[in-house]
Amino acid sequence: MTDGPDSASGVELSRRRALGVVAAGAVGALAGCLGGGDTIDSLPQRGDQQVIADVESFPNQGNEHVQRGTQVDYDTRPPTSGPHYAGTVQAGFYEEAQPMGDVIHTLEHGAVVAYYDPDAITETARENLQTWGRSFTGTWQSFLAMPYPYDDPETPYALTAWRHLLRMGEYDEAAVRAFCAEYLGRGPENPVR
Repeated sequence: MTDGPDSASGVELSRRRALGVVAAGAVGALAGCLGGGDTIDSLPQRGDQQVIADVESFPNQGNEHVQRGTQVDYDTRPPTSGPHYAGTVQAGFYEEAQPMGDVIHTLEHGAVVAYYDPDAITETARENLQTWGRSFTGTWQSFLAMPYPYDDPETPYALTAWRHLLRMGEYDEAAVRAFCAEYLGRGPENPVR
């Protein structure tokens, strides 16, 4: 008796199943590398406290919605809370500063915003920030990077979340990961973590 195409032996069936699992894993890994959306589960529940020990925390400056175009003076530079517009900024890497009223609302939604000095950004930092911007795209847990919205920034890089700020003298991928683990998805409007 010979095996037909629909009657694989037990060994052959096991081999096929194993290949299917490997193929599914490869597709999942490829999707993760391409930054296919929300990957919040890949972050630890909390950031490494030694890495984020220099995070500054500030009082809430409010979350009132104001009319687009309203000039708001924020207490921190870059801002970490305060009156803002009704719009938000999509996740991603930006070559130009986005409207601060929208950026602040995005922080309220649980985003992490990375600022960089365009004159100091390294290629490694650019590529890493682009990856973060492609990987965390959810409404309540997004990541965006943009140049500082003013001249003469205090440091080449800074990370912000609602009421929190970490200034970095040089790009530190471990600090970005720890900051995101601690604050991404934990905005006051609709915390998802």
